[in-house]
Amino acid sequence: MNLRSSWVAETGQTREDTRLTQLGATTPANPLEVRSGILPGSYDGLYRMSGFWMEGTGGSMKATVHEGRAVIAAGASRGAYPVTLPEPATLTFADGDASNPRVDLVVLRVYDSLYDNSGQTKPALEIVQGTAAATPVAPAAPAAALPIYQVKVPAGASAGKGGLDWTTVLTDLRTPTVAVGGILPVYGETGNGAYPGQYRDSGGALQRWDGSAWVSYPSALGGIAPAGAVTTASYTGQYRDSSGGLLQRWNGSAWVSYQPVPSWTDYTPTWGAETGTAPAIGNGTLAGSYVKTGTVVHVRIYLKIGSTTNLTAQDANANWTFSLPVAPTSVAWKLDGRVLNTEAFDASTSLLYQGSGLLAVTGGAGYVRSLRDTLATSTGIWDKSLPFTWASGDVLTIHGTYESAS
Repeated sequence: MNLRSSWVAETGQTREDTRLTQLGATTPANPLEVRSGILPGSYDGLYRMSGFWMEGTGGSMKATVHEGRAVIAAGASRGAYPVTLPEPATLTFADGDASNPRVDLVVLRVYDSLYDNSGQTKPALEIVQGTAAATPVAPAAPAAALPIYQVKVPAGASAGKGGLDWTTVLTDLRTPTVAVGGILPVYGETGNGAYPGQYRDSGGALQRWDGSAWVSYPSALGGIAPAGAVTTASYTGQYRDSSGGLLQRWNGSAWVSYQPVPSWTDYTPTWGAETGTAPAIGNGTLAGSYVKTGTVVHVRIYLKIGSTTNLTAQDANANWTFSLPVAPTSVAWKLDGRVLNTEAFDASTSLLYQGSGLLAVTGGAGYVRSLRDTLATSTGIWDKSLPFTWASGDVLTIHGTYESAS
């Protein structure tokens, strides 16, 4: 096998070996070690990786591994070994077990007797045979080896029985490496970056390692990261598209919806009177809910008179009031004449009366007051006797939108 390497043989390295294997491809993995991998590229430029591509021979147990160049990292104490296969090589897989399948591993491997006591100093393209089992797993890669393919060998497979179905048994494990500072093409598992500022090409976007995640570049120019691309932001104010379709902004510690989805919040209004005894709901119903988005508040208040509501104790001109969930703005021209819609339903006659109520602010608290007929059919302010004599089962609703103080 004409597999070349440099700086492994104690003697006999040729100038041709050196020319073929000096790749300049050392993508860092940490301050001392580099990334094992295959140099990207193809003859026609159509593919990210064609080096060490393996294809099987139909009806046989044989496969051909095509030419390529790679770097095999062997740890901080040994360094990295560049290897080159300048011409295709043939591998033959052992027949399948009689009862169970197995998974074999194809590796590029360096033997260096100075470190492994193997008695050899050479590169090798090898099959690491797996163990047959009902549910087989791939064997572990040897030291100083770069896995490039897995091959599942079915039970009973042999050349005499038609060999391997190469369209289904191969799993490509090849991963790339490039020179320091080079843009790493994503092919297989590229893992984490080695330093902030390292780049990779994901196939559809240029990405930069920010120290904790691969972030679409240029993120710092305001680009919105696509859903699933960013876990931790690079800076406060970065935006991303969430998996739920919401635009999110990084606030320095978490992703928050940039445009919050409005939702109603329940609250219990205070039912008051400007004169006399304060109303008490008794067994009636008094409820409210609101939505606040910025300074825009949508509110609705519901009152249903009960049989024990203290109508008789209230003043004939009590002038009802109802507290708001958020105080309106106190700017005079914004508050003056601003109203909410009101409806009063007389259960005994099934008649509906339309009215309005003024917004007001006292002591920083907001409320609605001076409920009266919209069409001025009556000048009186609503309370227990207007717009009709209130009784059990009657309903008052107040609703509308206003500007809050903050």
